[in-house]
Amino acid sequence: MNAILALVAFIAVIVVWNVLLKRNIAESMFVGFLACAAFAGTDAFTVGWKSLVDGLKSEVTFAALAFVFVSELLMSIGLIGRLIDILSSMLGRRRGGAMYAATVGSGAFGAVAHNGAAIAATIGSIAIPWMKRSKTDGETAALVISGNAGVGAIFPFSGAFFLMLAAPTVAPALTADQMIVPMFVVASWTVVMRLAIAYVIVMRRGVGRMAPGDVKPLGSTVRAGWPSLLVLLAVAIPILATAGPTADWVVRRIGEDAADAIPVLFWLPIFMLVVGMIVGYRRLPRRAGDWWTMIGAISPKFAIVGLTMISAFAASNVLSALGLGEELAPFIENMRGVPALVMVVIVGLVILLVSGPLSTTATLAAVGSVAFLALTSAGITPHLAYAAIIVWASAEGCSPPGAPPLYVAAGIANCDPVKIFKPVIGYYLVPSFLAGIGVAMSLVWIPF
Repeated sequence: MNAILALVAFIAVIVVWNVLLKRNIAESMFVGFLACAAFAGTDAFTVGWKSLVDGLKSEVTFAALAFVFVSELLMSIGLIGRLIDILSSMLGRRRGGAMYAATVGSGAFGAVAHNGAAIAATIGSIAIPWMKRSKTDGETAALVISGNAGVGAIFPFSGAFFLMLAAPTVAPALTADQMIVPMFVVASWTVVMRLAIAYVIVMRRGVGRMAPGDVKPLGSTVRAGWPSLLVLLAVAIPILATAGPTADWVVRRIGEDAADAIPVLFWLPIFMLVVGMIVGYRRLPRRAGDWWTMIGAISPKFAIVGLTMISAFAASNVLSALGLGEELAPFIENMRGVPALVMVVIVGLVILLVSGPLSTTATLAAVGSVAFLALTSAGITPHLAYAAIIVWASAEGCSPPGAPPLYVAAGIANCDPVKIFKPVIGYYLVPSFLAGIGVAMSLVWIPF
């Protein structure tokens, strides 16, 4: 039971450090790792040090840090603003156009930024004034922004994406390369779901059209913004080179497996960075001092993401060294008789309850590993279990009272956040719960 006790200590330390002591998730994860290592007894230093070094050398750790820099750079060159201009030109003349643009814009921004509070702040600062000028009240505007904030965590290369891969029960079953395309599809489904929710809100709350002054001609926004689309298309290059029929073509050309010759997690941020710098060349810093200023602004995020990922991998390695898999085997056998749907509903409810006071990453750090084990033991295939858990945990913007994006959106809209609690649960939290069930039970198409 030593490894199981270490896992319990890991979860307890994260919750206490993050929720009660109000420390950030990176520090909480590292203290949790130290608590895990202590269960190795006299070998604690040796096991802990080896696990820490392995975490530092992980390809996933590099990718997580690389995407932090890439996302900050892409935001600084105005990528998302130009995409939202195009969306507004396409949707703005429709009733509720600002709401639809905000929904799709949150998905587009989330694919790059991933952070719920950042999505609410960035998209909200643009879209909430638009919605108000469309005769939308502040509470409805804040409701839509907070409800859409969590979608960024579902897209590949988010902290949630990497953190789940580092979980001790997930790491032996799935790789990053296997989950990139499925998670893009799952994230796209959740954006479609949010568009349907936006339609219901528009119909029920009498939302109007965007103000004519906010809608630019489509031709002008496309001419100004089409190069920004190239950055998103850059993601497809390493993926196509390592998956599907195009991967077979690459193998014939280079004479070996493309996935081995082209590590997708290494090349993805590089392709996005290079294309982004070409597209946004005129808006890049010109002097060394300006580059240092930008890197200085990003460095705190590097520290949090880097320490979080390293601690996650280190704790995972410690738990594996302590024999977590062997100790959990009897419990897995006892759970095999539980109907899959019952297990899915129970796990989903537990994750939603935990995500109330915790962020997406803290939720996954606390219960992600156990939730994955519970779902797979009930017969849910690993990639569907992985995706469903992230969908449930991503409800950080619509899980009051501990939902930072909700308060950010309410602040921008200048409304009482408490008045959003009930509608955000009905419009977004409950559908997110049902969406996770649909993913786990394979009710929607997800490639693998």
